[in-house]
Amino acid sequence: MSSTNAVTFWDGVYAARSTAADPRPNVRLTETVTGLPPGDVLDLGCGEGGDALWLAGRGWHVTAVDVSALAIERLTGLADSRGLGDRIVAERHDLRESFPDGAFDLVCAHYLHTPFDLDRASVLRAAAHALRPGGRLLVVDHGSTAPWSWNQDPDIRYPTPQEVAADIGLDPATWTVERADAPRRIATGPGGRTAEVTDHVLIIRRTA
Repeated sequence: MSSTNAVTFWDGVYAARSTAADPRPNVRLTETVTGLPPGDVLDLGCGEGGDALWLAGRGWHVTAVDVSALAIERLTGLADSRGLGDRIVAERHDLRESFPDGAFDLVCAHYLHTPFDLDRASVLRAAAHALRPGGRLLVVDHGSTAPWSWNQDPDIRYPTPQEVAADIGLDPATWTVERADAPRRIATGPGGRTAEVTDHVLIIRRTA
């Protein structure tokens, strides 16, 4: 499917939601980043910007990308309203066609799932190569489906963190898997609904 179709789909997903006045960061991000010195971070699939805003508020310089023009517009507005516009660069990218420039101390990819064809392994491999030595790639995938998810396919199977790492195919002499597990948590969805969900968490560190 074309980039135009992807933009239309994801703009529709965000248009169906009211604009979040205070989008919250993902818990797997906060538990990973807390204690790390701030640097340059790339947020792949930033959505309305909960992660980007949280990181910028703690001194990180954020490049935030999403295929949705509406998501980018909302994030830009929130960043400006909070005085964080100088720390957040929001860019629209269809990761099937383009990847942001730069070198980073952290790259985050939270729930980078889409109904459109996407070579995720190639995207995540490019993300790993965009890391500076000592930098980390944080990949958080769904391990289960929340009741409010756009994808309610009963036959969907989410790859394990170990399978994701194997698909990326990084040289262990340069990159090391620091974490690969499947923790559970209570998630809050639209209207305050809650459900127990499983996350698939993968952290890869560039060692050389």
